[in-house]
Amino acid sequence: MQTQILGLVTPLMVLFFAATFAVFWRLGNLPRYVLGFALAYVFSAVGFLITHLAPEGAFYVFHTTQLFYSIASTLMVACVCERAGVRLHFGSFAAVYVLSAFALAVAVGLSDDVGPRLIIVNIGYGAMFLMGVTTLLSARRRSAIDALIVAIMVFQAADFLVRPVLTLLFERSIPAEVYRESIYYSLIGLVLGVKGVTTAMVLIGATIVDWTRILRGRSDTDVLTGLKNRGAFERTIRRLLPQAEVEGRRLSLVVADVDHFKQVNDIWGHQTGDTALSNFAALIGQMVRSCDTAGRVGGEEFCIAVWDCANGPAERLADRIRQAFARLQHEGLGEDIRLTASFGVATAREGETYDRLFSRADAALYRAKAKGRNRVENAEVRASEEPLAAPAPQAPMVKLA
Repeated sequence: MQTQILGLVTPLMVLFFAATFAVFWRLGNLPRYVLGFALAYVFSAVGFLITHLAPEGAFYVFHTTQLFYSIASTLMVACVCERAGVRLHFGSFAAVYVLSAFALAVAVGLSDDVGPRLIIVNIGYGAMFLMGVTTLLSARRRSAIDALIVAIMVFQAADFLVRPVLTLLFERSIPAEVYRESIYYSLIGLVLGVKGVTTAMVLIGATIVDWTRILRGRSDTDVLTGLKNRGAFERTIRRLLPQAEVEGRRLSLVVADVDHFKQVNDIWGHQTGDTALSNFAALIGQMVRSCDTAGRVGGEEFCIAVWDCANGPAERLADRIRQAFARLQHEGLGEDIRLTASFGVATAREGETYDRLFSRADAALYRAKAKGRNRVENAEVRASEEPLAAPAPQAPMVKLA
């Protein structure tokens, strides 16, 4: 009885870690791979409980535990790969399971010795973790926590592949009826406990790192549009300006403003206005590159830091966005109504600060407004010497399709 009670320590500890991951996932609204960690620990605990509580010598014990441990291993590997942004080839995992399940069925049918069964199932688990390691090594992320995850996956694979062979060298034959009294069974409880704790610590650390990153990202994100908010955008471009100068790259700034936006809110309501802003932000996100940075810096004002881009291409980018937005339909406005936007473009000069760069791009935007809206003005092109004391008479608010 005391042995059975002690044997429950490992699965209960594993279930505790499963609950921990589930709480993290729920409270932090974290990605699904965190929930996957929880499920992997649940399946692992169930597999161990079946081994520990099922009738000794029952023919189904190894088949059932193999199924649960294989699901746990696949979930664990799949989730760490998803976290790293790489895709797992599930067909290979299914093939490993089918082959090892067939070999296990043959071993169970031919002999009452547990030794061959242990080697077969553990080689299967080890192969799964090895495939996970090779997949993880193709990922781009290389932070310290990523390296720890790869190391823990290597440790898992090595344990599954080496431990059964080493143990059976000392205990050559283990009849199924006395499996729980064997040296191997005593050892496996200790090893699973150690592996469960070390793996959980690394994955909990990774979860906390990811949670912190997500919280920081949420604080830097404009809730309505999903782009960077003003503070985050300005921090980014202030960092990019000296970087561009050091690397000899051009950095251009596009400032955009939705035309007649106040009237949109007044006539059709703020919900329709919010929809229009979201649509404009989504369009910008689709048309810029991953190396560019876009943000909402005011009510209806947006900025794009165009990395490694000279003035001419930046102006053409702004005009493509302008034309695409003028064709866009907006829910709540009607099918025959279109909104427009005006743009100002400036390219950073040597030693120029963000404040000065923005001032020039914003002045170009002001000229676009003054010249009738729905146009792009370039700060690098010499403006008219006539002062612009006030905008020209307002153009129509909407453009008919």
